Amino acid sequence: MIGRRQQVALVLTAVLAAGAACRNQQREDTGAQGHAAPSAGGFTLVASGDVLPHTSVIERAAYDADGDGYDFRPMLGGVQPVVSGADLALCHMETVYGADGDYAGYPVFKSPPQIAGALAATGYDGCSTASNHALDDGAAGIRRTLDAMDEAGLRHAGTARSEAEARLLTLFRAGRAKVAHLSYTFGTNDNPLPDGQPWAVNLIDADRMVADARAARQGGADVVVVSVHWGTEWQEEPDRTQLTLAQQLTASATNGHPDIDLILGTHAHVPQAYEKVNGTWVVYGMGDQIAGEMYDGQGVRDPRGNESTLGRFTFAPPAAPGEPWRVTRAEFIPQLYDLDAGRVLDVNKAIAQGAGLDAVRDRIRNVVLSRGAAEDGLVMGE
Repeated sequence: MIGRRQQVALVLTAVLAAGAACRNQQREDTGAQGHAAPSAGGFTLVASGDVLPHTSVIERAAYDADGDGYDFRPMLGGVQPVVSGADLALCHMETVYGADGDYAGYPVFKSPPQIAGALAATGYDGCSTASNHALDDGAAGIRRTLDAMDEAGLRHAGTARSEAEARLLTLFRAGRAKVAHLSYTFGTNDNPLPDGQPWAVNLIDADRMVADARAARQGGADVVVVSVHWGTEWQEEPDRTQLTLAQQLTASATNGHPDIDLILGTHAHVPQAYEKVNGTWVVYGMGDQIAGEMYDGQGVRDPRGNESTLGRFTFAPPAAPGEPWRVTRAEFIPQLYDLDAGRVLDVNKAIAQGAGLDAVRDRIRNVVLSRGAAEDGLVMGE
């Protein structure tokens, strides 16, 4: 199933930095077709948190399919206007896909592949796939997942089926910009990388991430977006590793211009702060966009595990030749996965329609702004 944007992938030859010569090809996507850019050549980017289908989520998709497989599209309908309205929309597909009815939730996830088509139909152009669950079903799980995403027209970054694919750079066209998407995870739940496949999942390494970002820039990317699966579960405050890595990545620059333009965090299960670090926006954690009933480390039901944000960033082209692209507007939109309805809600719209979700909105807003992002211009979007 192809979503709002017809995806077209091209493999190009790139000229890469010496330190990252192994990444010597690119995958380029034409991006949104017919969508008006926010300014001459500029674009908007929307990003969301973990898609984590527990058993109850899978059962809901089966119910919504009315006996014909699994339909995740109604689940995401509430945020479709925001997602499809962006020039580029990125999600985080935390789990791998099963096959032939062999699907499972926590602790070893194997999701129905129909979720890829639903994400594309909602308006997502691509997803990060490097996560601690990326090897829940070994190399076969990665293959099935990326096969299904390819069939749906949903791009991916962070895992690979072959060494050649691992060398490819995922590029999107948005407005006048070529946007590179990179993805990394802190680990794979002690599941070893498949024999002879050290390239199957991208693992966090600051030097490698900077080298990849520089290679992407030399390969033609105007904007480099890095998705990072990191942090401490159930902790709203970014941990020391997040803070240190954010400093390292945003401090890296070439010829006075940042190597990385935006960092998108996932994994913690709860919304975390947005912060401008060394002039670059960092989202420490967007929370779970889709997840079943969540329990914290002490086994206590925690509603924060179903709360999240959509980040929306408006990029403007260089003010002068040789200058970098820049974020001119930064927004967050509160979301909630309604367990009873099996639907992702745009919290602000739900409140406007009479839902009593003011406390949810306020809790998310307080966390998102807890590190001073409002002073740097972050606002709650509609």
